[in-house]
Amino acid sequence: MRKSWASHRPRLLATLLAVLALAMVPAGAVQSQDKKPIVIAVPVGLSGVNSVVAPAVVQSGELAVEEINAKGGVLGRKLQLVPLDDESGPAGAVKAFNTAIRQHKADTIITMETSAARNAGAPIAERAKTLFIYTSFYEGRACGKNLFINAWVPEQVVPPLIKFMTDEKKVKKWFAVGSDYAFGRGMIEAAKSTIKGAGGTILGEEYQPLQQSDWTAIISKIRAANPDGIIYSTSGGGPNIDFMKQFKAAGLTMPVGSLSIDELTAEAGGNAAEGVYYTGDYFTGLDNPENKKFLDAMKKKFGANLKTPNSLSEPEYDGIYAYAMAVEKAGTTDVDKLLQVLPMIVFKGPRGQVRMNKQHHAPLPVYLAQVQADGKTKVLKSFGLVDPGNQCPNLK
Repeated sequence: MRKSWASHRPRLLATLLAVLALAMVPAGAVQSQDKKPIVIAVPVGLSGVNSVVAPAVVQSGELAVEEINAKGGVLGRKLQLVPLDDESGPAGAVKAFNTAIRQHKADTIITMETSAARNAGAPIAERAKTLFIYTSFYEGRACGKNLFINAWVPEQVVPPLIKFMTDEKKVKKWFAVGSDYAFGRGMIEAAKSTIKGAGGTILGEEYQPLQQSDWTAIISKIRAANPDGIIYSTSGGGPNIDFMKQFKAAGLTMPVGSLSIDELTAEAGGNAAEGVYYTGDYFTGLDNPENKKFLDAMKKKFGANLKTPNSLSEPEYDGIYAYAMAVEKAGTTDVDKLLQVLPMIVFKGPRGQVRMNKQHHAPLPVYLAQVQADGKTKVLKSFGLVDPGNQCPNLK
């Protein structure tokens, strides 16, 4: 039996009212749901041992976001950078990561941190299914489904530095010094293995608690051992300068190789690090069009407030560009889709071509440099593109 029009009238009326209500909503309000900013959180050591380099990390991120937004953003959405202080350590990282994810609803976390901070924050990002691009050089073999790393590992920088100091500076007997945490110990372990493989010997090995700045006792042990050279790995930033100032004040003159210094820190220390040799993937002195464009843009944007770009800060710029390219390619910020796309992304930036591989690390150009009398860094030699080795074989 056919139902009458009257029997359908209440349902039709309700549908009509719903359509009219939707039509009365301003177009911008509907659009805003699709066009809300893509939030990039940057938990970084604005206080603590990384406070020397953290402002440069934020500046690199700000430039990348500004450039991408000026071109229309990503998928028609603007990028929004949210710096947070991780206090250069694990407790601060836990707070910063939770704030990024719960309060700011971060779409991704892209940052440079101490290894202790990374180790505390990464599981939080993993549980929240938030993509984490780590932009700091580190001790290697940090693996996670949602964790990508676009900076160097020991396999890329330790062998070239040890070989140079062995062959050119004639260092056979070494003394190793580090900060007492994952990065400091991890880098020294890599150095010891390389030194022994080159026929060298380790006369001594000492570690300093992360928050202590008095290196007197360790320097006394160095003097007593009388090595041909020093290899050291503190945390990034201030501890490099504290150690080198006290080392030079003690009158020690043997060659020094660093696995933790960067251009900004060397410059901030004046002549404290003069003569120190180090290897890295980025230096302001790199002669390529992308680096010139990057440096010109940084100087224009920040002027007298510019913090010298360095190997701890420049990868933030690359990381944000790689993320933006991945989102464009995937057509979404969905993490599962991005995990498939990121290993396909090649970004040609100030360091050269950078592509994170299926083990979530990147082959990188590596250079040898030396700190000059004015704290500036001079690039001495290129080693070409160096593979990170077998970092996370269980990742597919």
